[in-house]
Amino acid sequence: MKKSNHNNNPRVKKSLFRKLLIKLNRRIGYEIVDQTNYTLPGLNKSGCDNLSTINETAITMPFGNRKIERKVKSLHIIIRTCVKVKLVSQNKERLFTAEKLEYTLRTIKSIVKSIHFARSLFKHIKLKLTIVDDNSDESAIDAFNALLNEQFFEYEIISLDKSKFLTKISKKNEYGQPIHNGFENMMSNFHQSILLGAASEDLVYLVEDDYLHKEHALQEMIFTYEKMSTLIGNELFLCPSDYPFLYGQCESTQVVIGNQSHWRTVDQTLCTFLTSSQMINKYLKEMTHMCQLEHDPFEKPLHKIFEKEVCLSPLPTLALHVTNVNSAYGISPFVDAEALWAHCE
Repeated sequence: MKKSNHNNNPRVKKSLFRKLLIKLNRRIGYEIVDQTNYTLPGLNKSGCDNLSTINETAITMPFGNRKIERKVKSLHIIIRTCVKVKLVSQNKERLFTAEKLEYTLRTIKSIVKSIHFARSLFKHIKLKLTIVDDNSDESAIDAFNALLNEQFFEYEIISLDKSKFLTKISKKNEYGQPIHNGFENMMSNFHQSILLGAASEDLVYLVEDDYLHKEHALQEMIFTYEKMSTLIGNELFLCPSDYPFLYGQCESTQVVIGNQSHWRTVDQTLCTFLTSSQMINKYLKEMTHMCQLEHDPFEKPLHKIFEKEVCLSPLPTLALHVTNVNSAYGISPFVDAEALWAHCE
């Protein structure tokens, strides 16, 4: 029987040619897309997967490959907790009507899940999580530790020392009226968090304790930050929530492609956002002024910053602000709030 010549097998030749073609294209900065099944054989991924590589390239189908110039060194997540206050300056019930501690625990759980979803990123960038807590009882602190003990990342729980900040807070708001009850604590906690962020190495995620995050939230924010800051040649702000109040009036906006989500430019957020320590230090005076005088809205100095700097909000939302269902500052449109609540249990 005549032996088959393996080298003359057309399938083998096609396979060898394909591998060679992939290598040549990757060497000059291109990826081949197999149109029969929408895969990128050079990356061994589907076109629907995350195709970007941290600190190297941003790949978005069908826009191609962009080299990352603004590399991320670290992420410092700073969570402000206050389990004794349901809603500052509001006499309302939150969606799901649970105790405040439950919202705080689910916020932390959602962030931990999002960290694990993006775990491969943290082989290349540093990660630290800090909780700045305002007077929670021992059982709440024990619950925080139970969630964070034996995680692969560094964490700390700091007890807020309001005495460092209370003397700097005006007892009257910008209209000369007494400030709302509870605002002193909130302003002190935000002030402490800003100072921690200013001392951080690179990216800082300042977040309140009533935001439920989708699993891919942190991955999307990190990749989008490095991509967009590379594109614009500057630092920026990312808000994780698609707030209802952003649709209160017809305003011009720009829609951009992040990593795997659409984002749009906004000029207003609440006090949960991701930025860099460089940006915090650039506007440290304006941000600390938020913690010394009650403005209307509270975030007015932040909004002034957004007149000069880029701030993006995701479409659809990456994090759900679990406040009163009728609040314009709460439940994002087109999100399954009940499913996300259950996922963070």
